[in-house]
Amino acid sequence: MQLLSEARLGKTAGLFLCSGQTIEEESEPMQTIPVFFSPEMSVDSQGYSPSASKPEKVVADWNNAGLAIHIRSFMPATADHLSEVHDRDHVLDVLEGRESNGHGNQILEVSQSCLWTAGSFVAATHEAIKNGQVGCSPTSGFHHAGYDHCGGFCTFNGLMFAAQKMIANDVAFAIVDCDRHFGDGTQDIIERLHLEDRVPHWTYGRDVPSGYHWTNFETQIRQFINSFAKQTEPGGRVLLYQAGADVHVNDPLGPGPTKGMTDDDMRQRDRLIFTLCRDLRIPVVWNLAGGYQRDQHGGISKVLELHRATMEECVACFSEITGLTNAQHS
Repeated sequence: MQLLSEARLGKTAGLFLCSGQTIEEESEPMQTIPVFFSPEMSVDSQGYSPSASKPEKVVADWNNAGLAIHIRSFMPATADHLSEVHDRDHVLDVLEGRESNGHGNQILEVSQSCLWTAGSFVAATHEAIKNGQVGCSPTSGFHHAGYDHCGGFCTFNGLMFAAQKMIANDVAFAIVDCDRHFGDGTQDIIERLHLEDRVPHWTYGRDVPSGYHWTNFETQIRQFINSFAKQTEPGGRVLLYQAGADVHVNDPLGPGPTKGMTDDDMRQRDRLIFTLCRDLRIPVVWNLAGGYQRDQHGGISKVLELHRATMEECVACFSEITGLTNAQHS
């Protein structure tokens, strides 16, 4: 597989906010949730993590469940784009197979698929800002990717790629990372690019050291998002949300049965974040992040169920077509 180049792809203006773009402050209820998916995003990593092949399976599951979504097209990122937040030699070495990707191999299809996942997340971020409410990127494998290294099933950091685009377009943003693990790659890029004052970064793996307790979690999330809302203006801000499934009590890489979240806890988590963003008029873009449970056949049925629950809560919060969701509310 040849390296995707800027020349081959052309200018990807549709990926990014255009200078001078205006954003409506008031938005009508959405009929469907925009999901930025392309088959090129999904590949078999031939390793432990199912994350690289999740996008296609998750989208098929959402469609089979009759959820109110619509698939949107987008352009992949390029090596030039990713070099805005990663060391350029590192990016090229990974894409050309001289250096291992986040799954610990040098399979070109796996590394190249990350151009599509990064492009998906930026396009979904753009759409959330444009519609003033929400966008979804069914992607994983971002937050352990640092400035000049891959790791933890993460190759390139789509979160920070989107963040850099927001900085370039003078859009305020914050990151709520509810993957079970510390977003160390995200933090590494923040520090290497000296963005500590520009990137509010809440990450479950660092900020919930003693395990999940609803009262503490709710307090932290409310304080973080409310603080972001007070410091920014509607129409020029967005929240980047990683809705990880590996915080589940039964996830093999999760916090464990006494420190993780149950199915209901995860729904409550998603409902809290989506509702806060809606009520505070903060557009939110979200993705899948981790999730590693296997069923008796080696499939990821439980992971799909957990990601489906997140989309159900998203649809219930933002969509006017309530008849197409099974979202449960307590």
